Amino acid sequence: MEPLLTVHQLTKYYGDLRACDRISFDLYPGQVLGIIGESGSGKSTLLHGLVSHVPLDGGEITYRDREDRCIDLRTLAEPRRRRLMKTEWGFVQQNPRDGLRMTVTAGANIGERLLDIGDRHYGHIRHEALAWLKEVEIPGDRIDHFPTTFSGGMQQRLQLARILVTRPRLVLMDEPTGGLDVSVQARLLDLMRSLVRTLNLSVILVTHDIGVVRLLAHRLMVMQNGQVVEAGLTDQVLDDPHHPYTQQLVNATLIP
Repeated sequence: MEPLLTVHQLTKYYGDLRACDRISFDLYPGQVLGIIGESGSGKSTLLHGLVSHVPLDGGEITYRDREDRCIDLRTLAEPRRRRLMKTEWGFVQQNPRDGLRMTVTAGANIGERLLDIGDRHYGHIRHEALAWLKEVEIPGDRIDHFPTTFSGGMQQRLQLARILVTRPRLVLMDEPTGGLDVSVQARLLDLMRSLVRTLNLSVILVTHDIGVVRLLAHRLMVMQNGQVVEAGLTDQVLDDPHHPYTQQLVNATLIP
């Protein structure tokens, strides 16, 4: 099986600070890669660099698209990159307000992604919006309600519906359970695990919470000071950590 995404020697500087130091990994179809580390470790910079939210200083990013073509994302023209983000990729923000349009209804939030890929049939768009609200456990009668009336957990589930309606192959998640209470986190994690399996999603998941990666991630990378200090199968890394920093994280209930 060929990798869906290949990252080689990805590097990002902030002045003299090397936020990402020659990061390399492969991500395969249907695989969830977890990335953990304390604040400032470089994990969020890596995630945002992959989608060009921050400019990179070096490295290669290769993606195999639906037509089985290998695309060099570093040299991809901006219109094609935007199209890719609307169709084959999705980005789940930590704060769902950053990933939703709060001034339009729940149905419109989902429907906008379909409009972006050329769907102009109102009946089909509304049908898909209702189907995805059900998929993420939001009552269908909330379709015409604004996200401002939703709880934080419901907003995060709506953000998932907005992204997944276009059936992306790769989803990047930045602290998707951050700021939610424990019971809401548990419900969201169960939903995410079900969607990953049902849709055969490939996911890159950045989090500070070891419990989240243990539940969702097949493979794990541990980052410290911009470097990957340990990587492997999630259970192996967490149950038998070799690097002192990983041991420190595993022994902590929550990474600061």
